[in-house]
Amino acid sequence: MKKNSLIFRSTKLGFSFRIQNQVPSTLFILIIITLAAMVINTSLGEYPTPPLAVIQTVLGIDTGNPDYAFVINTLRLPRILTACLVGMALAISGTIMQSLTRNSLADPGIIGINSGASLAAVSVIVLLPNFPAGILPLSAFVGALVASLLIYFLAWDRGLHPVRLILIGVGISAVASAFTSLIVTFGQISDVSQALVWLAGSVYGRTWEQVFAFLPWIVIFVPLALIKAPELNALNLGDDIAKGLGNKVEWQRSLLLLISAALSGAAVATAGTIGFVGLIAPHIARQLVGGNHQGLIPVAGMTGAMIVVLSDFIGRIIFAPIEIPCGIVTAVIGAPYFIYLLINNRKSKT
Repeated sequence: MKKNSLIFRSTKLGFSFRIQNQVPSTLFILIIITLAAMVINTSLGEYPTPPLAVIQTVLGIDTGNPDYAFVINTLRLPRILTACLVGMALAISGTIMQSLTRNSLADPGIIGINSGASLAAVSVIVLLPNFPAGILPLSAFVGALVASLLIYFLAWDRGLHPVRLILIGVGISAVASAFTSLIVTFGQISDVSQALVWLAGSVYGRTWEQVFAFLPWIVIFVPLALIKAPELNALNLGDDIAKGLGNKVEWQRSLLLLISAALSGAAVATAGTIGFVGLIAPHIARQLVGGNHQGLIPVAGMTGAMIVVLSDFIGRIIFAPIEIPCGIVTAVIGAPYFIYLLINNRKSKT
């Protein structure tokens, strides 16, 4: 066993997983905070429910009030679970993107990937009324993947340069946003209203149908991201070292880009453009557990879940009974943080 790390190994499965000692305790604390925020958030609303009743209802324990089951399980729980899963997906997507580009400023929302997903999703909302719930995540994934590939190939010049990547990402984002506005301009009022609420980034009104449409993307791509964590560690050392360790660099990078786009696109399709989660969560996670992706990815995922759940909670109480979309709350927090990172990044190069 290496110092300051825990190793889980299975010779039969050919599986080895190494995490820092502080990862389990950090994950436990993040899970407790997130669960507490979910319970309190679920108890809020026009029909207040005690937090204990929320826990009993979710666990199937009789509370003596039949209304609780409908209010909690049907109206509120899908919203809270969506916030949790969307935050996790965005955070893991951002972690992968920052590692692939070796750029701490990379984020699916900042460099245009989310804008590509938004363009595809808004096209479906406005141009294809009464679409099945499962179509939206798929269309957003295609939009995110196309944007990712465009940014990647346009930014490549004997390597990925951070400034070039950001500039091209901002350009792709501007073009995608312009086309999104064009589609919204010529759409039907009812469809446009739905699209505009969705673009603000909100989990309001989410149903079990949308949760179940989003869940397969989490079940498939989050474990896949964890499995590819060792390759991320190798790629983070540079292409030459990664090749020396036996990695097929371009294949691994393409697969990881696909995972990042899938998680980001599905999250955007489910809750709209909730920005800066993929930027903030990986930075917080690195401060907590370091840069080993086998521990960083799960911690970043739980950090992202916590951020979106707390943002939804803040948006619901700060101007109650008016609700502020959680995407606006994350933007208010994330934009100054992004400027702070830009200043720090500039100082580190001078």
